Amino acid sequence: MRGAYGGPRVLLRRLREVMAEPVSAQERLDRIVVLIAANMVAEVCSVYVLRVDGDLELYATEGLNREAVHRTTMHKGEGLVGLVADEAEPVNLSDAQAHPAFSYKPETGEEVYHSFLGVPILRSGNTLGVLVVQNKSQRKYSDEEIEALQTTAMVIAEMIASGELAGQEGGFEPVGRRPAHARGVALSEGIGLGHVVLHEPRVVVKNFIAEDSAAELARLDKALANLRASIDVLIDEGEVARAGEHRDVLEAFRMFANDRGWGRRLHEAVLTGLTAEAAVERVQSDTRARMQRQTDPYLRERLHDLDDLANRLLRELTSPGKGMAPQTTHLPDNAIIVARSMGPAALLDYDRSRLRGLVLEEGSPSSHVAIVARALGIAAVGQVENAAGLVESGDAVIVDGVSGEVHARPTADVERAYADKVRFRARRQEQYRALRDRPSITRDGETVSLMLNAGLLVDLPHIAETGAAGVGLFRTELQFMVASSMPRTAAQQQLYRAVLDAADGKPVTFRTLDVGGDKILPYMRNEPEENPALGWRAIRLGLDRPALLRTQIRALLYAAAGRDLKLMFPMVASISEFDEAREIVEREHARLARHGHPLPSSLQLGVMVEVPSLLFQLDELLQRVDFISVGSNDLMQFLFAVDRGNARVSGRFDPLSPAFLRTLAFVAAKAKAAGKPVTLCGEIGARPLEAMALIGIGYRSLSMSPAAIGPVKAALLEVDAHEVSAFMAPLIARTDGGRTLRPELRDFAAARGLQVEP
Repeated sequence: MRGAYGGPRVLLRRLREVMAEPVSAQERLDRIVVLIAANMVAEVCSVYVLRVDGDLELYATEGLNREAVHRTTMHKGEGLVGLVADEAEPVNLSDAQAHPAFSYKPETGEEVYHSFLGVPILRSGNTLGVLVVQNKSQRKYSDEEIEALQTTAMVIAEMIASGELAGQEGGFEPVGRRPAHARGVALSEGIGLGHVVLHEPRVVVKNFIAEDSAAELARLDKALANLRASIDVLIDEGEVARAGEHRDVLEAFRMFANDRGWGRRLHEAVLTGLTAEAAVERVQSDTRARMQRQTDPYLRERLHDLDDLANRLLRELTSPGKGMAPQTTHLPDNAIIVARSMGPAALLDYDRSRLRGLVLEEGSPSSHVAIVARALGIAAVGQVENAAGLVESGDAVIVDGVSGEVHARPTADVERAYADKVRFRARRQEQYRALRDRPSITRDGETVSLMLNAGLLVDLPHIAETGAAGVGLFRTELQFMVASSMPRTAAQQQLYRAVLDAADGKPVTFRTLDVGGDKILPYMRNEPEENPALGWRAIRLGLDRPALLRTQIRALLYAAAGRDLKLMFPMVASISEFDEAREIVEREHARLARHGHPLPSSLQLGVMVEVPSLLFQLDELLQRVDFISVGSNDLMQFLFAVDRGNARVSGRFDPLSPAFLRTLAFVAAKAKAAGKPVTLCGEIGARPLEAMALIGIGYRSLSMSPAAIGPVKAALLEVDAHEVSAFMAPLIARTDGGRTLRPELRDFAAARGLQVEP
């Protein structure tokens, strides 16, 4: 025997001395395993490190054959060591060889050892290796010994992550430089190569071993009290004080913050000899590792709450009373933003000239942040599991907005492959540019206007670059979202005039302010709503605050002096709402005329058809409006009762379903019968296959993101519109309950050699 167990604080104190010694990383690791074995009265202590290829390699040992170091390897999931790595949970056995997962490695000489305790070496919930102690006698290790080994593993994790072991024998790379690959859902087409900027920067814990545990406990208790008080203020005195689902969510958050079990685990971690910050990191890393392996979606979603709590507590410990807002203005070149989730306004806060890509743990292709990413022309991928935990700030990263893949710290081969891919895309873009001045006419002579969706000054050069027929949707709210205060009439007028100048006589359709839902203006008081997508937003807000709508209309009328002005209202649910909005426009128009101001040469008013109730008022509506535009994104989410920002349900229904295409065909037919122009402005028109289907059901004007115009034009030039119409008529009339016509449309295109897929 090596003497009595010294306890975790004695172990950490001695470990701190070893970490300070001026020796190589391998020597330090060799001394650490000797120290752990002596302190825990163990005959074996071994460290296994997860390599680049996913195998675990024996990196240091006290007690096993030294010749096995860097020779013994096992797959993740193989043997007891692999089991610990795979499940990220301790394994404590009195007779290891009787366990079905036991795997004998003869070169180690471990056959004489029976008891086994293995703990994962974790960092940010990711497994970096396994720390093991063994004894010849059959015994169960105590809870205190397990706690001590887990605490020591945390210190070793930082040693591995720092890169100290890089360049040693074997195939090891430190976690900070180890390549990682993840797959999500493509949100915005393109390829972004750059470096990671975390939207919510993590607090980096540098001091792990406490000098005075009592002082660390006092710091922890004070930070916990401050954290709980801040949450109480947020709930009881903020704008969410009234009852509702939002308050229930925050009450659950408060419950987590006051959970005695969480507080107890934090205290226990400090008592093992860790600093308060290291204790928070340790507890949350263990929690993240467990919850990432849960299959219950509810439990996995709660991980976000616990991550947020841990980050708030770390900020209380490191910077009491101060927040940690993302650095949105001082970005490095070629920045790739990585976040759990993000709204469109937050994305617009960043310096767009340096932004190259976006990676989200949440998000769906039809969410507003995805739409803004497409407007900015940056590659974006969503639904990437644990995205923020896979990377560190400054890591090299590649975002593939076509396949939905993300490569963190890519190898040279991957970088070369993507360099080739970028060159190929550049050649394809050259081919699309060659079509810029070619009229958008199908093979059988049908003209299809391809318009641009825009909303920022950065979008304006795309009008000339793409050869777009005009701007089918100018989202005026984006100017309001990027401003720190309400834009004055003069600022609005300046933007609208610049848009009309850039269009150079081509038509521009301005949509009045569409805020609310997930498009929040930071300088406006926002009452929390249980279902903001169906709440006080768009035209409802404008009619309830007529001064806001009047100011915008006045700026548009001023800017369009002597030119054509097309203006449409969003989220109109009844004809009376359009009538009220039109009356405001007419009053402003008459006011300018009375005062002798120059007026637009023509004024056309329309609505966005995106609320299903309007489908049953189309005949009356079309008698009043000059044109209509179909907002297919919102129309689909309201028609199918699917939140387009909810990744769990946003992909449940295909826009190429018979039901939705039948709805769109109905709108197109009604507009044609009334002799009124109709444009489809949603994302469905931005993909060649879907655009072909829209042409087949009667649409002759589509508005899309700048990057989509080239591919869509290339496809429609080869399409026979009448043939597609004849093909689709019986398909959308089907009554067999089919969920999508996508396979049939793909087969139709393939049989004719049409390039309708990216």
